[in-house]
Amino acid sequence: MYDFVVVGVGPAGARFARRAAAAGYDVLALEKGEVGTPLACSGHVSTDVWEYVPERAKDELFQNRIYGANFHVGGPDTGAHRFYKREEISNVIDRVELDRTLADLAREAGADVRERHTVTGLDERGDRVVVTVKADGETWAVETKMVAGCDGPVSRVRRSLDLPEPAETLHGVLAFSDEVDHGDYVDVHLTVPRFFAWRIPRGEAGVEYGLAAPPGASVNEMFDVLTHAYDVDTDHFCSGGIPIGPPERVTTDRAFLIGDAAAQTKPFTGGGILYGMSAADHAMRTIDPDAPETLDAYESAWRADLSREISLGHWVRRCYSLPEPVQKLGLRALSGEIGVHMDRPSTLFSREGLRKLVSR
Repeated sequence: MYDFVVVGVGPAGARFARRAAAAGYDVLALEKGEVGTPLACSGHVSTDVWEYVPERAKDELFQNRIYGANFHVGGPDTGAHRFYKREEISNVIDRVELDRTLADLAREAGADVRERHTVTGLDERGDRVVVTVKADGETWAVETKMVAGCDGPVSRVRRSLDLPEPAETLHGVLAFSDEVDHGDYVDVHLTVPRFFAWRIPRGEAGVEYGLAAPPGASVNEMFDVLTHAYDVDTDHFCSGGIPIGPPERVTTDRAFLIGDAAAQTKPFTGGGILYGMSAADHAMRTIDPDAPETLDAYESAWRADLSREISLGHWVRRCYSLPEPVQKLGLRALSGEIGVHMDRPSTLFSREGLRKLVSR
């Protein structure tokens, strides 16, 4: 009988497995493929990411520093409105190596992390959850007091336990060119219905191009338009779902969701690495596998931390669909030096955020 079975070993799952194992719990963490693959997420993150990995990992993970963003209402040949800080806002990192580093930290803490193990079923009972696992052509069952569903936007845990689906799932695509670019700014193009396209300089690692759009939009065609406008060839094409929410409930009697499975993402960028790991910490602080009622405390804790940011993120995202003249007017009025944290829209109303805003 495990204390926790963690399904999915991305950043959220690895973080929870590490913290739970370090606290003395018996943890089994299962990843259906190899940790970190296939890549389906950008490696552009706030500098807060370094709080979650040891100092020794930074040299291997780090690719470029970012100081702001150039916003376009058209293609790369249109005028840009720059939003920036004088200190670095974010970093570009090796996304695959981040996952592997976090998984290794979970192993070092004592979690039993197994790759190429697919969860095929869950049976939630009054005093346990029976998890059916398949690997190497064999199928067997393990028992656990609780299950942590950290298995991404198309979560088997969520669907097996009839938890609510995210309000929306965008289709994201990205690919890479071999351009060497140590530029200080990402480019954001408000040319995609209800979302945007991007270009991210990754230093010696090349340049990332990507976009996300609602279901039904022709993302591949839009991506071709984007790369044609930049006159580049790309490879390592990746795609995946970006859940936007969150749903009303992410817990059952003996299971809980973290990260993309819980739609704990930023509605205005789709990023969820830091939100997911923050929620994993809340789960560790609040959940006792011997006391299922503590799952209510997890629901309250992560929502108290993130719900305001997510709500404000929805308002930011609405601006992507404003008429072009209104977009241009707003970008012209608000561009310049900013005091906003990229993961925390509420910091716009902080002393620094308001001071930068009114000083224009």
